[in-house]
Amino acid sequence: MRIARFTTGEDPQYGVVTGEVDDRGIPDEDCMIVGLTGDPLYVGIQLTQEEHKLADVRLLAPVLPRSKVVGIGKNYAAHAKEMGGEVPKEPLMFIKPNTSVVGPGDPVFYPRQSSNVHFEGELAVVIGRLCRDVPKEKVNDVIHGYTIGNDVTARDLQRSDVQFTRAKGFDSFCPLGPWIETDLDVTNLKVQTYLNGDLKQDGTTLDLIFDVPTLIAYVSSVMTLLPGDVILTGTPDGVGPMTPGDEVEVFVQGIGSLTNKVVSRD
Repeated sequence: MRIARFTTGEDPQYGVVTGEVDDRGIPDEDCMIVGLTGDPLYVGIQLTQEEHKLADVRLLAPVLPRSKVVGIGKNYAAHAKEMGGEVPKEPLMFIKPNTSVVGPGDPVFYPRQSSNVHFEGELAVVIGRLCRDVPKEKVNDVIHGYTIGNDVTARDLQRSDVQFTRAKGFDSFCPLGPWIETDLDVTNLKVQTYLNGDLKQDGTTLDLIFDVPTLIAYVSSVMTLLPGDVILTGTPDGVGPMTPGDEVEVFVQGIGSLTNKVVSRD
């Protein structure tokens, strides 16, 4: 099931996307979105009679984390190597504020403080219920679904600050979308990033150093996870700079594509 958050020009609402999506994540022109009575994280899946063509609505970030986005650094060996570091012995966690979240088609604002902003395409996990100390064999009980993330990073600030808060925390530095896929085997999915149509990242979740069950068990051993919290699972190698005017598309097999343009912050 694909759960989206959308607007027709009125207040945002949730819906279920129906119809076919091709191998590149492009919806068929006949795709529809059926309205839901409220946020499915809290009221479940309750369909209404409201229905729209998907092409006639604007998709928003499919989840608004009430609490946090947890990023995982260097979770692909090739990316750890390109960053000049060793593979971590345990998951390397950092926090992105929920104010960094934007949706598909929203601009990524290039901050005045940086001159080297990078894309990082990733599989993202959306938590479905409050949980703590989740054993690996029970993680499916707490997963709401999966979406696509772009862990935008001001690389120069990351290096100068040492810690990641400023480099990864700017408003608009966490695009999510286009929807949440609730039924997906994520053990071997393509994760690709295109810059202005050119393929820059080409990985697979099979190469994750720490898989999704391991990540949820590890993160939840440190902090309580709340409904709507997001875990970014890490990015393949091939990260690189983007500049105002560029368009970044992140594709995750089985979910779709997330596209955002980079603009200057005035």
